[in-house]
Formats: sequence, C-alpha cells, structure tokens
Amino acid sequence: MTAKRDYYEVLGVARSASTDEVKKAYRRMAMQYHPDRNQGDKASEAKFKEVSEAYEILSDAGKRRQYDQYGHEGLKSTFGPDGFNFSRDFTHVSDLQDLFGSLFGDGGGVFEDLMGGGGRRTSRTGPQQGADLRFDLEIGFEEAMFGAQQEITLPVTDQCPSCNGMGSEPGSSEETCRHCGGRGAVIASSGFFQVRQTCPVCSGSGKMITKPCRDCKGAGRVKNKKRLTLRIPPGVETGSRLRLAGRGEGGVRGGSAGDLYVILHVREHDLFHREGAELLCEVPVPMQIAALGGEVNVPTLDGFVPLYVEAGTESGHMFRLRGQGAPSLDGHGRGDLHVRAIVEVPVKLSSKQKKALKDYGDLCTDDNHPMTRKLHEQAEQFFKAKPNPEK
Repeated sequence: MTAKRDYYEVLGVARSASTDEVKKAYRRMAMQYHPDRNQGDKASEAKFKEVSEAYEILSDAGKRRQYDQYGHEGLKSTFGPDGFNFSRDFTHVSDLQDLFGSLFGDGGGVFEDLMGGGGRRTSRTGPQQGADLRFDLEIGFEEAMFGAQQEITLPVTDQCPSCNGMGSEPGSSEETCRHCGGRGAVIASSGFFQVRQTCPVCSGSGKMITKPCRDCKGAGRVKNKKRLTLRIPPGVETGSRLRLAGRGEGGVRGGSAGDLYVILHVREHDLFHREGAELLCEVPVPMQIAALGGEVNVPTLDGFVPLYVEAGTESGHMFRLRGQGAPSLDGHGRGDLHVRAIVEVPVKLSSKQKKALKDYGDLCTDDNHPMTRKLHEQAEQFFKAKPNPEK
C-alpha cells in the first residue's frame, strides 16, 4: 500500500496555517481536481479524494490536534483500520455545498453517494411571487424639503393577463415532463458522484406546457411600461427608500407581484448644506455691521428672517436658528439652521470711500485690532526664545 502523504503537503499549506487558509487551499484544489471538470481522469479523481481527506482532518480542531501529535497512525482510532471513508466520515457538508454551488450554479448538486440523501429542492409547480424591483430616482433639494409628487415610467415584467401567469393557452392542460418524470430534477453521474440538477427541459416545474400562451409564449409574464405616481414625503434624504407594494415584477401561476423600492438621491444645493435634520448656510456680513453690530437677512426654508449680529463679530462665527432646519421624516418637528457669518470686505471702492477707509485706519490703534496685537506679542516671544548656537 502506498504511504499516505503529509496532509499539510497535500494542501500546500504550512503547519501553522489558520483554518481559513486551510479552507482556501482546499477550495482551490477541489475546484481544480473535481471529477466533473476532469471526466475520465483517474489521477484527478484520486487527487480530489486526497485533498478532501486532508481537508477533513485539518479543518477539524480535534482531528488536527490528533494528527499533529501522532500522524496518520493516530487517526486509526478515529477511522478504524481501513482509514478514511468518504461515505461515512465527511462531516463538512456545508463546505461541500458551498464549493459545488460555485461549480454548478443554482443547479448545484447534492452528492447522494457521499452524504446518503436527497437535497433540498424548491417546488416550482405552485404560485411564484414576482421579484422585488429597485428604481433609483434623483430629486431636487426643494422636493426633499417640501415633498412632491413625481410620475415615473419604468419597464416592468407583469403577469400575463391572457393566461393569468400560467403560461398555457386558456383551456389547454399541462402534462408531466418526460425528461425528468415530473420530479423537476435529473441525476447526472460523474465518476464516483451522482449529482442532482434542475431539469433543463421544465426548469424544475415537473410540468410541460402543451399549448403555450400566444401572448407570453409560455413564460407567464409580459413586458410592459408602467407609469406610476410617486408621493415623496417632506424630509427625505439621499438613501431614503420608498416601498410600493405590489408594483414590482408580476408573479406566475397565480403568484402575487413583488414590491418596487424607489431609492432617492437628493441633489446638492448651492445655498443650504444638509446634515440629517440640520441645515447650514453661509451669510455674508458687511464689514461695518460686523464691527458696529446690526441686522442681516438670513435665508431659511420659509423665507428671509432678520438676524442680529453683535458688534465685533468675527468671520466664521456660528449662529443657530432653532426650528429652521430640515423637516423630520416622521413629521415631528424640524431641525436647526446653523448660520456661519462671513465678514465681507468691500470691493470696487470709489475715491471718497477709499479716503474714508484710510482716515479710519489712521485713527485705529492696537486696541482696535486685538488679534493683530496678540499675533505680534506671540511672535516677539518666539524670537526672544530662539537659541543662539554660536554662544
């Protein structure tokens, strides 16, 4: 008998490899050597058995610890004198199903010989609900703030009205699928595996339509363009989801329609910036009002409101107007409006204005510009503390 190879060597991983690394190595090699990808290749079949055996041991903490300590001899107490047995010892069914889903897609098989049983199969003979649909809609900032109604047109697959989604001409009957015998699945043998796959003729329904509906050609659905009126409530924001029950894809064989989900995307606004229910806007404040104090008009969602600016207000100062923000989506109140004051320096001055500003500047002292004075004091302290490397 040929001596067994080291399990770590079989999977090409280090003895310190993590469980995830072991699993990745197994998936890669199992995909490579799977018998359905190497039909008739006995060497690949043997290799697949070898990597499956190695994975069974190294993916189980207890078995791996036993193998690390005693090697292959230490596993005889677990598997018996004949060693590893595929039909009895392969316990990682979920890993196999994950792998075979990659190999075969939705028709991925259930391995009768390995696991000794049938797989879960969804019945396709009864009513089937239509799929949910997604529609992305861009709206303006104003529509998000005040609500709106919009008409949207979208292509939808509806239940065929002629056959009520049955797919067959009214008055005709269905017959049992001859290819699968009404089971909805077929068994394909490959090497030492038997793979259950969805019947390619009846698509798993187990029935055959003898006389397809003339309008839907037996599909049970027809393509339409739907024109829907969508009500957008005040307070929505980017990412808000509106659900329209029963407006999705039509069902078949009497199944109900799916739902339509409209995902909203709100365009940015030039004046207002939004953070949840809070709004922010920047308001220019004339230089003389910032210095002497006074009122400026601030835009809100409902129009201009006066805001008193205290004397000596600096650029960047924030004011809060409570209850002037975005409406809450649940209808309970509104957020706040945050106003950032931006002191505006006058431009395009006339000669008279320039002279007035110069005269004003000549009258100013350091006490009129405390920030400038503070800057100079800090700079002087820095210069004095500067070390002289020559001393």
